[in-house]
Amino acid sequence: MSGFERYLTLWVGLCIVAGIALGQVFPAVFQSIGAAEIANVNLPVAALIWLMIIPMLVKIDFAALSTVKEHWRGIGVTLFINWAVKPFSMALLGWIFIGWLFKPYLPADQINGYIAGLILLAAAPCTAMVFVWSNLSRGEPHFTLSQVALNDVIMVFAFAPIVGLLLGLSAITVPWNTLVLSVALYIVVPVIVAQFARRRVLATGGQQSLDALLRHLQPLSLLALLSTLVLLFGFQGQQILAQPLIIAMLAVPILIQVYFNSALAYLLNRAAGEAHCVAGPSALIGASNFFELAVAAAISLFGFHSGAALATVVGVLIEVPVMLSIVKIVNASQRWYESGQAVRSRALAAKFQG
Repeated sequence: MSGFERYLTLWVGLCIVAGIALGQVFPAVFQSIGAAEIANVNLPVAALIWLMIIPMLVKIDFAALSTVKEHWRGIGVTLFINWAVKPFSMALLGWIFIGWLFKPYLPADQINGYIAGLILLAAAPCTAMVFVWSNLSRGEPHFTLSQVALNDVIMVFAFAPIVGLLLGLSAITVPWNTLVLSVALYIVVPVIVAQFARRRVLATGGQQSLDALLRHLQPLSLLALLSTLVLLFGFQGQQILAQPLIIAMLAVPILIQVYFNSALAYLLNRAAGEAHCVAGPSALIGASNFFELAVAAAISLFGFHSGAALATVVGVLIEVPVMLSIVKIVNASQRWYESGQAVRSRALAAKFQG
């Protein structure tokens, strides 16, 4: 890990402050950037996400994707967390904190909207940013790509029924244009670009040239992450400054839900004997949220100025700092993780078979 990466948390904090400050000083500039969107997907942010995830995708050798079947336990754990635990745990936490504990301090007419926004936030797993978190936690890239692709397929069929069940609505208006465009922008196009670049470099310069390219792309990826933070907090700085107490109260169930689900996924993978390079991205995918889809669905269902829209925006605001903290925990606990009996047994079996 480079010196720059070691202090990534510090750079993130500075970018958050810079984003809020710049959003206040140059509101017209950020409004113009924020307006550059299609189907509620911001195009400048999408371009930065490309710069973040394409270097990770360049590492992937599609010929090695067949090895993912060896990690079926990790895939099973992640699917269980994403679709059987996360939406329901968020609904429970929303009702406990927003509908009960914090209720006296929140606008009465927005309580249900806040809870709805939290549910929308948790009902779909993240599509793009998990490649960054997986890379920072030294995760198995083929597992990460396969898991994200599988989640995208399930999301098409499961998002509306789960949200409809938890919100008690007979019909949910799914922003299909946002869903399809996000999958195309954050998965299909970057995979095509990355694999074209990989094959071209390998054909002309071999593995040595590919390694050199990846070394040059890695700093660019982190700079794109920090630039994305500046934009996101520049867009939402006014919201933070105008109602900080509401933002803080909405953040509580989100934080608990993220740490709970990531810890559960991590522990289940350890109990199942999965390798640490699979357990890390499994925990991160299990905890992260597809906030672009959540924001679009909240606006579509409840309106731009609704409590539901605000709750999903809070998810955007805390996504990067929280996920970076989970990356740090995953990396720091690797020795403890690999001391587990099930993990040691599977590692020895794999070594013996090899």
